[in-house]
Order: sequence, then structure tokens, then C-alpha cells
Amino acid sequence: MPGKGVVCCVIGTRPEAIKMAPVILALKKSAHLSPYVLATGQHSRMMRQPLDFFGIEPDRDLALMKEGQSLDYITTRVLVEVGEVLGEVKPFFTLVHGDTTTTMAASLAAFYRRSRIGHVEAGLRSGNVNLPFPEELNRIIADRVAGWWFAPTEGARDNLLREGCDPSRVVKTGNTVIDALLLATEKVSTPSYEPLSSIPPSAPVMLLTAHRRESWGEPLKGICSAVAGLIAENPDLWAIVPMHRNPEVRRVFREILSQEERVILCEPLDYPDFIWSMKRSDLILTDSGGIQEETTILGTPTLVMRELTERPEAIEFGTSLLVGTDPDRILASARRVLMGNREGFSGASAKGELPFGSGGASEKIVKTIEELFLIEARRDSSRGGPDTIDPEE
Repeated sequence: MPGKGVVCCVIGTRPEAIKMAPVILALKKSAHLSPYVLATGQHSRMMRQPLDFFGIEPDRDLALMKEGQSLDYITTRVLVEVGEVLGEVKPFFTLVHGDTTTTMAASLAAFYRRSRIGHVEAGLRSGNVNLPFPEELNRIIADRVAGWWFAPTEGARDNLLREGCDPSRVVKTGNTVIDALLLATEKVSTPSYEPLSSIPPSAPVMLLTAHRRESWGEPLKGICSAVAGLIAENPDLWAIVPMHRNPEVRRVFREILSQEERVILCEPLDYPDFIWSMKRSDLILTDSGGIQEETTILGTPTLVMRELTERPEAIEFGTSLLVGTDPDRILASARRVLMGNREGFSGASAKGELPFGSGGASEKIVKTIEELFLIEARRDSSRGGPDTIDPEE
């Protein structure tokens, strides 16, 4: 039997780090595979913190992030530099995750190097290539060049089959963010960020996260105005607002919310503190995809401040409600939730199968790659050695 097969796990942003961490940990336990963690540094500090939390050190960090980086800068740098690393490492398998620019460019780099490519969180579709921008196109490109697809839900799997993906290589796994959440919950009991401890134990809490490009400008101002209005109407209500590092997003947050006494306007929270905040919240306002998944298992009512979502399962399950960025609609929906009224939430949350799974997604992914590795190893043994592929073909 040959040595272990190297699986190159490419990550660039905080969400990728969180969702790939349990996959990397599962690979470390494998008898047949070993992870090679390649960080692009599309996000630098934000990416490293969850890796540190899970005890993961990248084998290579390209540290590509720069002030005011553009999408074409990230794309070209990731494409070239990930390609060079793949050429050196020659992994048995390359894993990318989700919908970031790192994911899209790294999948192309792996395709050019003829590496086997697996896409974790494959098959999500909003139906509009511009929403979210550029994430919707990123995930479509990654799915087009991948050869194995790890779909988190039955709906994602159906999308891939309709697009012509090989059914034998489309694996419904659940979402690895649930694996990460369950691992983190075991370690999280109290917050380490002191201002969070200042929230009175009986006070209602809402959590706000917003960063997507389609929310920049007037939509984000409307979102912040709605939060300010809710704070004014509810004298016991507290808001936790971790600010994304984008300067435009931070400027609007500070302009509208910095003077509110019961608004904790802060830097991006460390992953365990963010988990604590989600669990502590009575209401979450977000444009994040991952949070829509996490709140299905936490049961927290979540207002999704987008016009479309590629995670309709959270809406159908009843933990999320699509409200857009109109401040009046956000206010009306939030008021109902804070009064204990779940009107408008379409599903029956906490009943039936959890839409994104209840854990074990990472192990399913690793098992699939292990089976492929063992098949290839037996074939190579019978032929007297591994096949070679000319990367210039």
C-alpha cells in the first residue's frame, strides 16, 4: 500500500476557514489521507483566528491581502500562486469551498494542473448571477470545473444533477458549518470579549451582520436606521454589531450606530465569541449565508436582508425570513419577532429533519476521497505504478 494521499485544502476567508476546519481535522485522523492546508490570505487576520481556535496551522500562507484589493487583483494572484503551489505539492486531490473569489480562482488553478477537484458546499443557486455578487458566479464556475461535488442539501444535489453533473460523484453530505458549530459549542460557555459580558442577563439581544456588495450605500444605511429605530422603541434591547473590515461598511455603521448606548459596535468577533452571540440572541439580522445555516440548529429567528437567497431550505424550515433591505419591512418583521410572533416564517422550525444536517458532513467528504484513493492505489499497484499526467496538455 502506498503512503498517504495528500489533499490540498484551499482557504482564503474566515467563512472558508470555519467550514473547512472540521474537514481538515477529519483528514488528520484518516489512515489513508493527509491534509495540506493552503491559505491564500484573501482575508488575513479574520481567516487565521478560527484556524487558531481549531488548532490548525496552514502549511503555506500566500498572504495576498492588501489594502483596497480589487476582485481582479485577488483572482489573478490566487490563480497564479495557487497554481504554483499545486505544481510543487502535486496533491492527490484538491478541495475548495463555497463561493469566494479564492474558491473560483483556486478551482481554475487546480483544473489547469489537472488535479482532482472537490467542491465543498456545491450546488447552491440563487437563480440570479448578480445576486449575490460576485459569489453566485464564483460558485457556478467552481462547480463547472470540479469533478466531485459535496452538496449540503437535497436541493443543492438536484441543482447539480439538472446541470449535468455525474450522479455517482454528487454526494449529499450536510453542511460542514454544522460540524464546526457543534465542535465550537463544546468549548464555548462565556464570552472572552468584555463588552459582551456587560449585557444584562435578562435583556433581549439582536445580532446584526451585513457586508455584501449589493448592500453597500443606501441599503446599508436603511438597515442601520432600522436597528437604531428598534433600539429606540425597545428600552431593554441590546444590539451586537461586529463590523466587517471593509471601510465603506464600517463608515456607515459608525455614522449611524456609534452613538447608540446599547449597541456594541465592535471589530469582527473571534469565532467562539460569535457563536456565543448567536446563541445569546433573540433575533439575528444578516446578509450572511452561513448564519442562515447555523441558525437552523440554534433555532434563532433570522431576518435575511437580501432579495434572494441560495439557501431556500432555511426559509422553508422556518428559522429564516427573507426581508430585503427596506427599513420599514425590516422594522415590521423585527417588531413581530421581538413580541414573540413568528408570523411570516413559512416553516415549522425545530420539527423534522434539519435542512443542513446535524453533523458528520466532514466525515462523509473524507470517506468519499478515501474510497477514491484506495481504488486508485489498487489500480496503480496492478499496473505497476501511478499514471502520470502532463500538466501542459
